[in-house]
Amino acid sequence: MEKIQLPNHPVFEVIAEAAAELNVDAHVIGGFVRDLVLKRPSKDIDVVCVGNGIALAELVAQKLPHKPKVTVFKNFGTAMLKTDGWEVEFVGARKESYLEHSRKPEVEQGTLEDDLKRRDFTINALGISLNKEDYGQLLDEFGGIKDIKRKIIRTPLEPGITFSDDPLRMMRAIRFASQLSFDIDPDTFDAIVDYKERIKIVSQERITDELNKIILSPKPSYGFKLLFTSGLLQLIFPKMVELHGVETINGNTHKDNFYHTLQVLDNVAEVSDDLWLRWSAILHDIAKPDTKRYHPKIGWTFHGHEDRGARMVPNLFKNLKLPLNDHMKFVQKLVKLHLRPIALVKDTVTDSAIRRLLFEAGDDIDALMKLCRADITSKNDTKVKRYLQNFDKVEKRLVEVEESDQLRNFQPVITGEIIMETFGLSPSKTVGELKEVLTEAILEGKVKNEYEAAFAFLLERGKEKGLQQV
Repeated sequence: MEKIQLPNHPVFEVIAEAAAELNVDAHVIGGFVRDLVLKRPSKDIDVVCVGNGIALAELVAQKLPHKPKVTVFKNFGTAMLKTDGWEVEFVGARKESYLEHSRKPEVEQGTLEDDLKRRDFTINALGISLNKEDYGQLLDEFGGIKDIKRKIIRTPLEPGITFSDDPLRMMRAIRFASQLSFDIDPDTFDAIVDYKERIKIVSQERITDELNKIILSPKPSYGFKLLFTSGLLQLIFPKMVELHGVETINGNTHKDNFYHTLQVLDNVAEVSDDLWLRWSAILHDIAKPDTKRYHPKIGWTFHGHEDRGARMVPNLFKNLKLPLNDHMKFVQKLVKLHLRPIALVKDTVTDSAIRRLLFEAGDDIDALMKLCRADITSKNDTKVKRYLQNFDKVEKRLVEVEESDQLRNFQPVITGEIIMETFGLSPSKTVGELKEVLTEAILEGKVKNEYEAAFAFLLERGKEKGLQQV
C-alpha cells in the first residue's frame, strides 16, 4: 500500500501517541489529504477516530507543549484545537441517514468505511493512518488518487443518493471543479441536472458561501458555465441568467451579455482577488435586460443601465444574503460609474470631467479603472489595444489632476456649518443649495478649494439670494 509523507509537524506524532494510549484507530482524512497530494498549502486538519473524537482531542491538547484550548461541539460529537497556526478538528467515525426534506442527517457511530462513504467526493474520501503499526499509509477505498490524477470530481456512492441526501454537494462539486480546474464525471453531472430542484431546501447563506468560493476561483467563468449548464444558476441567481441570449432585428444583433459578463469577471480575476471587485464585474451590466431597447436608426441601446443597475444592487445583495455594508456600497458605486471612464477617452477630455470622476469615485478610483479595463472584451484586437491606450491617457490625467487639486474624497473647505454661521441660517434647503453651487464651482475649476477664495465665492452667491453676512 502507498505511504504518504505527512508534513514535518509534531502534532501528527502527538495524535498518533494519544490514539495509541486510548487504543483507537485515527486517520487524517478529507480535504487536507487531497491538498497534500495536490501539493496545495493547507493547515486545516480533520482527524477521524473509530471511538471518542472528543476524548482524543483532549488528550492531544494535554500532550502538546502549549496545552491549547479544546473547543467542544457536543451536539456534533466534534472537538477542535489550534496549534502553531494549524486548526485540527477531531470526530468519531460516523454513518449518516437523511430525511427527504432536510439536509441535516441522523448520525450514529460507524466504522471508518462508513465515514468515508458519507464524504462528498472521492478526492475527499482519502485518509492517512496515524496508527503506530501503519503510520502514513494511504487509505483510498473509492479511487480518489486515480480521480486526482485524472482531474475528475466524482461521488463515492451513487451520485443521486449523494446529492439528494445533501443538495449543497451539487454546489460543492462545481466549486471544486472551478477551484481545481477539474472536470465533473458525466454521471455525477447528470445527477446534478436531475436533482437540481433539491437545492431549494438549502439555506441561502450556505449557497452564497459556495458561490463566493466559485467567484474567487482562478477562472470563475468555468464554475458559472457549469452552474448555468446544470440549471442550478437559474434557481439560485435567476437575474444573472436573464443576461443570457441574443436578439436580432433587421440584421442588428446585440452581444450575449451573459458571456460578456463572464469574460469581464475572468479579466478582473487576472488582476485582483478582491471578492467585491469581482462582484462588481458580475453586476456591472445586470440591468441591461431591463433597459434593452431597439431603435431602427441606431440599433440596440441599453441607456441608463448603469444607474438602474446601481439601484438594483441593494436588493440583489439582500436576496443573496450578501452583506449590506460598505462592500455593498463599493459594488453599487462601481456599477454606477463603470461607463464614466469610457466617456473620458477622447482627446478633448476636460479637467472638470476628470475632477468629477475623482470626486465621485474617491479611493475606489483604482478599482474602477481595473473594472473598466476588464470591460473591454471585443474580439477585435486593434480596438482593444486602442481602448486600453486611451485608458492609459485617462489614468495619466487622473494622476495629474489629483496631484494638483487633491480631489480624491475631497470635501469643500466651506462646510454646511460655516454657511449657517455666515448667514445666520438654520438647516434648510438654502444651505444645501449654497453648498452644491460651491461644490460645482470647485469641480468646474472656477474656484480653488481654498478657504479665502471659496468664502469670497460663498458671499457673492449669498448676496444673489438676498442673504447678508451676520
